[in-house]
Amino acid sequence: MKKIVLACLGLFAVLLFVGGMPSADRVESGSVTSRLFGQVQAADHDHAGVEGQKYTCGMHPMVIADEPGDCPICGMALTPLKAGSGGAASSGGERKIKYWAAPMDPTYIRKEPGKSPMGMDLVPVYEDQVSSGSVVSVDPVTAQNMGIRTEKVERRDLSRTIRTLGLVAYDEARQYSINSKIDGWVEKLHVNETGQMVRQGQPLLDIYSPELVSAQQEFLLALGSQRRLAASPFPEIAEGARRLLEASRERLRYWDISDRQIERLEQRGEVTRTMTLYSPYSGVVTSKKVVEGMFMKAGLELLNISDISKVWVNAELYEFELPWVTVGQKARVQLPYDPDTRLEGIITYITPYVKSKTRTVVARLEFPNPDQRLKPDMYVNVELQAESTKDALTIPVEAVLDTGEKQTVFVALGAGKFEPRQIKPGLQDGQGFLEVKQGVFEGESVVTSAQFMLDSESQLREAIRKMLEPKKEEPAVVSGGPDAAEEDLFGDENDQEKLDDLF
Repeated sequence: MKKIVLACLGLFAVLLFVGGMPSADRVESGSVTSRLFGQVQAADHDHAGVEGQKYTCGMHPMVIADEPGDCPICGMALTPLKAGSGGAASSGGERKIKYWAAPMDPTYIRKEPGKSPMGMDLVPVYEDQVSSGSVVSVDPVTAQNMGIRTEKVERRDLSRTIRTLGLVAYDEARQYSINSKIDGWVEKLHVNETGQMVRQGQPLLDIYSPELVSAQQEFLLALGSQRRLAASPFPEIAEGARRLLEASRERLRYWDISDRQIERLEQRGEVTRTMTLYSPYSGVVTSKKVVEGMFMKAGLELLNISDISKVWVNAELYEFELPWVTVGQKARVQLPYDPDTRLEGIITYITPYVKSKTRTVVARLEFPNPDQRLKPDMYVNVELQAESTKDALTIPVEAVLDTGEKQTVFVALGAGKFEPRQIKPGLQDGQGFLEVKQGVFEGESVVTSAQFMLDSESQLREAIRKMLEPKKEEPAVVSGGPDAAEEDLFGDENDQEKLDDLF
């Protein structure tokens, strides 16, 4: 009896081993695979079964849509918004809006809903969306070792004092050219030095010209005829003689013979061999091209006279300083030989072009110069006090990461978290502060040191998050194929933990 019982037990063990118990390979490949597919299918079932499924963009988490499509900013396919990753509050409560942003301009953010400058509705950006993006978390010890410092975003008045070099120049409207309107010889030169001061009406030179001698003779003949025919009984004859005299007088005037010389010629009644040319302007002789005894042709430039009672100062400005400079702005210059003296002037003109060699723009300043302290071609120190910009939202300049295409700052969210945010900069003052037109709010804190390490960490997190984003369409999950299950597994942000639990 005992043998029969043992035989039955042995047979039962064999049958159980062959038909009832799964093999190790079956357990390893079958049960684990079924668990993986079961989780994937369950996750997909959860996605399909949730009413009001939302979709978002991996690059721009502020974009939320009710149906699949493409991101209006970058054109990427929208992905389902999963629970715990921004689709709903992680605690199960109501989601809190952090701020509102323009869909086409990430720097345009507001505390309340409205319209963007392009006329589009602002979209909400939730706190859980910000925390699940490229936010960098740093523990206090590491932050201290990195030397992370922050500064508040504050409103202040921006001002800038521009100090540059200026070159004294002649006022081009007060430069004159002296020339002769008739051929002749220079008999005597009264002004014979470059740099000599000349007053208006001062004699410049005596000229001998046969044409001038003939013109004097014609004038005296016309004068005699007019005197003889003035009492003629025929009015036409008397009027003709008067007109001939006026024509002769006007001819001498056209050759720069003064009225005083013509009166002396009329009183004297004798022709003079030479006539004197007088200066029509006051100033300093800046160029002399005539010498005594030379023959000069009509139209030849003899002297250059410049009036320096008012001069220009051409100040060189760099391109980034142009927003602070306007026409009509007051300016001061400091003389190199007298540092205690400062002269006041105004900006009258700014050139509409940039010098190709120096990459500067010239601002023209006008200064009265009655005592001739400002001398042409002298270098002076120029100081421009720009008008301040009132109540501007500002941050320290060192807080900005400038890549050339965009400017980014890291906003401290608290608890060791830092959010990268693109801004639109404005004016920069001389104290190290930068105006921010868009991108931050007053009272927030921005990182002013070690932001390069934060930027590297943020970009790395963003790249990893993009690689782990789920696909938009996953038809293989429905069929239960192992390849589709594997793709969905590695697309879930908690899949690595699942793999650890399973294996």
